[in-house]
Amino acid sequence: MFELPLMELAVHLVLTAALLLLVANMVTGLEIDSWGAAFIVALLLGLINAIVRPVMIALTIPITVFTFGLFLFVINALMLWLAAAISPGVKVDGFGAAFFGSLLLTILNILIAFVFGVNLMTAT
Repeated sequence: MFELPLMELAVHLVLTAALLLLVANMVTGLEIDSWGAAFIVALLLGLINAIVRPVMIALTIPITVFTFGLFLFVINALMLWLAAAISPGVKVDGFGAAFFGSLLLTILNILIAFVFGVNLMTAT
């Protein structure tokens, strides 16, 4: 009964962890020490996106509307920065690294969803 959602969650976490490691290799200022650290930050990012992100979006509706939704990229960067701040083995050197890391992570998630039909958008 619970096998399919748990399997989907596990696949999402592993793919997100792999993408985070890839992003860390491509973005200067974003460092992830190991697969374990990547898995932890992927799990925390999912939890933060489920709990904190909706509150942030609700609080920033005026600026999000004013910027035609582009402020959501800033919120994504802040969520990645927060997840990295509370994850052992993950280091983000400033907002710029968080911004470009979250932007690249979003693009890679969209590519994965397009190519494989996997919906990772709930993880970013």
